[in-house]
Amino acid sequence: MTVLQLGPYPPPHGGVQTNLVAIRDHLRRHGMSAPVINLTRHRREARDEVFYPSTAREVVKLLWTIPSDIIHLHLGGELTGRLLALCFVCSLLPGRRLVLTFHSGGYPSGDGGRSVRARSLRGFILRRPDAVIAVNLEIANWFRRLGVPEERINLICPFAPVSVPDETVMPPAIRDFARAHSPLLTTVGLLEPEYDLALQIGAMSAIRQRYPGAGLVIVGSGSLDRQLRDAIAAAPAARDILLCGDVPHAATIRLLADSDVFLRTTLYDGDSVSVREALQVGVPVIASDNGMRPDGVHLIPRSDPHALVAAIDDVLRRAAGSSSAAGPTQGLQPLDDVIDLYRRLVGGQIEAVRPPMTTVS
Repeated sequence: MTVLQLGPYPPPHGGVQTNLVAIRDHLRRHGMSAPVINLTRHRREARDEVFYPSTAREVVKLLWTIPSDIIHLHLGGELTGRLLALCFVCSLLPGRRLVLTFHSGGYPSGDGGRSVRARSLRGFILRRPDAVIAVNLEIANWFRRLGVPEERINLICPFAPVSVPDETVMPPAIRDFARAHSPLLTTVGLLEPEYDLALQIGAMSAIRQRYPGAGLVIVGSGSLDRQLRDAIAAAPAARDILLCGDVPHAATIRLLADSDVFLRTTLYDGDSVSVREALQVGVPVIASDNGMRPDGVHLIPRSDPHALVAAIDDVLRRAAGSSSAAGPTQGLQPLDDVIDLYRRLVGGQIEAVRPPMTTVS
């Protein structure tokens, strides 16, 4: 069986990218072919069955020319017209079964999600896939409201177990920074407005008043890179904040394991992969309350610097003198569930019935 995935391929190592790569690796462990069409702006030479088209026409050409039994489309963020068009095109390809994973955890309750109606073009297109994967219950219920048949809706957690290989090499700049700072605070995400990283940068002065050796590592890339670097340079604690850009996933997990606290201060967020990974390696997590954080996370209100500093102080005091234990993991079950879904589709156990055009109004 060949599964062709479409979605963002690392770098950076965001939540959708991590899930796509985990599925690809699991398919290969089972002896299956797992090509990928990258849908981000990152451009590289095609290698190891990962393709980097630069235009919509090239995407469609690859869809036609790469043989596959399953097309698995990963969508996150806003549901744009371009992405909906891609979903529709994928559903038209003969001899292929289409799986759609929608990763944007908070989308159904936002303005965009609430505006989608079953008898609309968007609703019609979202009923086209042979199966949909919802990463949380809110998304599953949203698909139900759009008229997706119950037998096509699959609630599968997008998180895979993580480990820290002994041979993992930390980038020298991060290694030296970590050795020079204790406690070590870490955040991983995109350098975008919704991650509210200015809150963490601004809080470092107060944190260092209580913990003079504290340092903050920010992992990720994005449109605010220059702006955040300027903010760090102007901050009193500038020497104790490291913005290191994208980091290989294995090194990121090593960094999480070596950290004292993981921070996730967002204005808008779903069920974060990095939060789950930090919990797995036994690191206390402080995160903005978005209504869907897993058990064990220390919750704070959005954009509240005083609450952030107080939570860090509380977590570090609790950790003093106690040993950290890794959080629960679901093992490989979610990945096995995805492959089982593929097999049921290829084996004809899930009927292929496309919605008629008359359902659009």
